[in-house]
Amino acid sequence: MSAEESSEETQGATPDIGVDPVGFDHAAAKVKSFPQSPGVYLMKDSAARVIYVGKAKNLRSRASSYFLKAAAEDQRTATWIQEIADIDFVSCESEVDALLMESRLIKDIQPKFNKELKDDKTFPYLMITTREEFPRVEVTREPKSSGVKLYGPFASAGALRGAIQVLQRIFKFRTCTLDISESDERWNWFRPCLLANIQQCTAPCNFRISKEDYRRDIKRLQTFLDGGKTRLLKEMRNEMQAASKALDFERAAVLRDEINMLERLEERGELDTHAQPEVFYIDPTKGLAGLKKVLSLDETPRIIEGVDIAHLGGNETVASLVQFIDGLPFKPGYRRFRIQDVGGIDDFRSIYEVVSRRFRRLSNDGDTFPDILLIDGGKGQLNAAMAAFRDQEITPPTVISLAKKEEEIFRPGDSESIRLSRGAFALRLLQYVRDESHRFAQHYHHILRNKSTFDR
Repeated sequence: MSAEESSEETQGATPDIGVDPVGFDHAAAKVKSFPQSPGVYLMKDSAARVIYVGKAKNLRSRASSYFLKAAAEDQRTATWIQEIADIDFVSCESEVDALLMESRLIKDIQPKFNKELKDDKTFPYLMITTREEFPRVEVTREPKSSGVKLYGPFASAGALRGAIQVLQRIFKFRTCTLDISESDERWNWFRPCLLANIQQCTAPCNFRISKEDYRRDIKRLQTFLDGGKTRLLKEMRNEMQAASKALDFERAAVLRDEINMLERLEERGELDTHAQPEVFYIDPTKGLAGLKKVLSLDETPRIIEGVDIAHLGGNETVASLVQFIDGLPFKPGYRRFRIQDVGGIDDFRSIYEVVSRRFRRLSNDGDTFPDILLIDGGKGQLNAAMAAFRDQEITPPTVISLAKKEEEIFRPGDSESIRLSRGAFALRLLQYVRDESHRFAQHYHHILRNKSTFDR
């Protein structure tokens, strides 16, 4: 069933006619035959109107959950699920495809319960700036009315951010806010961010790609977002063959890899693992701007890394390093460490070891340092991190620590801490990084604890 067909069914609809228990049971039985693959499901009432659209990585499992006792007791669904009289689905090749189709159907059909479930926040959009020489891609809840190409609205901000990270590995677009001009030669000496190092951006900020080639990649991204995946793959295969015949094997190899990634989108993992919890929703842009002001930085920071320590029964210590880009978690940048040179519990020496290992490797490989390194703890933990830089003879980035009890921010060489209001966007962003590093450290701790139990 297409979006157009669904839209036609909503035209000339009669007033609400209430609960249809027979239809509800019919729909509950129908979902048992749904495939266990990605797709979009469409709930309908007894008048055949689509009342809710959702996406799923596993259609049968997700759609079936609406017919369980828990759904009838959940305040988000209890008031409307009894109106379900029928349910249909549309299969998709991947969860990313399902996310985009869900967005298109919600926009076309405007099901009434999708609107009610947005809990008075605006839906997020994917926005491509079209009037810049090197267009950028961003997620926004306040889309501009001109000079942009909008996709959305999307039901899940977390899934949208996850999809952008997946698509960025293929199309390598920029997500920064830099104002890049091809006529400004200063960009020739600009140092690209981490995304260029990990081959997730073609670094137009350093003119590593021409304006024409970059815009071609953006055009391909738009073709995919518009639902033209099949056409796009055909065009890319033709271009790959042409490059090969012209003996441009480097270009042919790049196209081959991009085609493979597009064809294997279903293997890219859970999109919602990138979600920022809505109970702790912050404005990343305001948080980063606040950090620039509070820490007296010359530029707005883009990359923040957070370090935390966890202990395994007092015998084994582990550490986590999480990475945030533009105020949001960047899961490919997460790292785990087993502490090797520290016996027993010693957080200071453990932080010293982790910071030494992390930044010695970055320095040796010539990779980009984060703009801010956040240490979980107080002055002692901060001093341990700074000692690691000193002993490694490495110039540190901006290093701070955040003490949990009073949420004090400590800086090297400053006797007084920085105390922000609990509602400050800068503090809330640091708390998010700190809490995420703690969660990731504890997760690793549990993995090792279970492993040691089974190894006995």
